[in-house]
Amino acid sequence: MSTPAILTVDDDPAVSRAVARDLRRHYGETYRVVRAASGAEALDALRELKLRGQQVALLLADYRMPQMNGIQFLESAMDLYPQARRVLLTAYADTDAAINAINLVDVDHYLLKPWNPPEERLYPVCDELLQAWQSTPAAAAAELRVVGHRWSAHSYKLRDFLARNLVPFRWYVADDPEGARLLEAAGVTADDVPLVVTTEGKTLVQPDTATLAGNIGLTTQPASDFYDVIVIGAGPAGLGSAVYAASEGLRTVLVERRATGGQAGQSSRIENYLGFPDGVSGAQLTDRARRQALKFGAELLSAREVTALETCGSARVVHFADGTRIAAHSVVLATGVSYRMLDVPGCADLTGRGVYYGSAATEAPGCKDQEVYIVGGANSAGQAAVYFSRYASRVHILIRGEDLRRSMSRYLIDQIEAIENIDVHPFTQVERGEGEEHLERLVLTDNRTGDQTAVDASYLFIFIGAEPGTDWLDGVIDRDPHGFVLTGPDLLAGGKRPAGWPLQRDPYHLESSVPGVFAAGDVRSDSVKRVASAVGEGAMAISLVHRYLEGQ
Repeated sequence: MSTPAILTVDDDPAVSRAVARDLRRHYGETYRVVRAASGAEALDALRELKLRGQQVALLLADYRMPQMNGIQFLESAMDLYPQARRVLLTAYADTDAAINAINLVDVDHYLLKPWNPPEERLYPVCDELLQAWQSTPAAAAAELRVVGHRWSAHSYKLRDFLARNLVPFRWYVADDPEGARLLEAAGVTADDVPLVVTTEGKTLVQPDTATLAGNIGLTTQPASDFYDVIVIGAGPAGLGSAVYAASEGLRTVLVERRATGGQAGQSSRIENYLGFPDGVSGAQLTDRARRQALKFGAELLSAREVTALETCGSARVVHFADGTRIAAHSVVLATGVSYRMLDVPGCADLTGRGVYYGSAATEAPGCKDQEVYIVGGANSAGQAAVYFSRYASRVHILIRGEDLRRSMSRYLIDQIEAIENIDVHPFTQVERGEGEEHLERLVLTDNRTGDQTAVDASYLFIFIGAEPGTDWLDGVIDRDPHGFVLTGPDLLAGGKRPAGWPLQRDPYHLESSVPGVFAAGDVRSDSVKRVASAVGEGAMAISLVHRYLEGQ
């Protein structure tokens, strides 16, 4: 925690130096003494301290100052640091004004100038006020701070990005007192949110994720323009590839558009992963794998969107959305899948404002004592239902089929059946979402009878389908009709190699229609959609990369 500050403001240089000197002599080891020559200068200093997340314990202001007197300053300072103790420095002739100030701006004490000797007139007063402040100190914000609106899609996107990248942050609603103080300190209004204040006090107004990543310590720029292997996607398959590639001495860069872990990273509890009998959260598993890859020397580029893949002789070139590119001898496609959009009226407009794709763990505390609706019957939906049941008054799982047995692991079904506030609704689908600023209602349809029911709902979490998001590979990589990457034997239709295949050998098991480009995990056609198999394929892809490089 940073050292709390004592701020003094006096337009008389001699008095200002004297009070700062006396305060530093007695409190310099435990407090930082800040000196200002005017009320405006002092307010600027307080705003900077506020943005840096530093505490202010005591304010001492001279009563007679031009432009802004001490009372006016203390009144404005209360908006930034309401818990700081306030002292007015006055001459004997201004005693009446000082007494009035105690009632006007809740001044804690007034001191007559001169205060000599300070051991009798200054320190006892400050000691008492600082002791009172220490008993109810303001919370120091040691982490990133985000100010936004509760039902803002942009605010949600930034919070979700930070949470999934395991970046600690504190969330403030713009209308709350502390949120309003941060906005005032940054010189912006509630219309300008989301506002991000970094741990260094830098303010970012409505940043995109790439800008945010570059300002919070995430690496966004590659250290080189050429590698042995580029791994695209930092889910379980991509992390597995990065760990094995880097540990075996390959120059490795791992590129991720959103956050490490992919869909698995959003899982609140994975209980069927080998080696974790008590289960492990997706965030924990992701963090361990990420640190392992970095330990072996892999680079991790965050918030970088890949838009194209190009073959240039023996090099494989990856293009980014900002127009830059990097190249390598080989590429591993591990981009995974994303949840399919729920194509019903109202939901698209309310995405990020009550309608969410994936578990959106950042929203869990806001679900306290609310009813939560989950669409989907696979493991990810079941894990989310168990997680949200700790917060919500009731969790409703909506499935189109008869029950969960065909799509969900038995251990999860048993857990759901044992939790009293989870209800499973078979043969039920969402017909539409309704609401103005945020989701307020859902219309549900019984797909057997066609009967519709309207229910009040502020939270809908969607876990349906799997879309590989491989359109950027059009014309370069062969894919199946659903967009999944074809590899190995699946490319040998009728016993023939893919069109344009330049080598005399058949594609390796995980190799795509372009030599040296491999696919691992959920993005690969007919892969097993499990975390363990994705990690295994990621590791296997690197063994094939070695074989490919040796044959070059």
